[in-house]
Amino acid sequence: MDTPKPPQKPAQLLNDLESIRQLLGDENLEPPLLIDSLDPDSIPLLSEIVTPPPSAAAPKPIPPAAAPTLRDTVSQSVSRDSEVNRLDSELRAAAQLILQDVIDDFVPQIEAELKRRLEARLTRLLPPRRP
Repeated sequence: MDTPKPPQKPAQLLNDLESIRQLLGDENLEPPLLIDSLDPDSIPLLSEIVTPPPSAAAPKPIPPAAAPTLRDTVSQSVSRDSEVNRLDSELRAAAQLILQDVIDDFVPQIEAELKRRLEARLTRLLPPRRP
């Protein structure tokens, strides 16, 4: 099994952070103080940095031959509707089969419970038989 690493000492973590700072070359940078003010004009906007690619400037129109006709759209809609109807019919048939299987499994138990209850009622309603 995996054993967790022993916790590092704060001095080791500080040394690691210092070595990362030296690798990044930010030796003379100090974190900004909360009292320092930030000039909003010094922050570049995304549109100033990123220029849009020339191909994305204007969308290309769809040629008339490639545009779907009303007949194609209607036939696709009809075929989709018939597919949905077929799947609906199959699901309903499968649900009926599952329901029938459940009924078949529980009929003997239901029948036994009904017989037990009928016998209990009959003994209360009818006097006992005399020989």
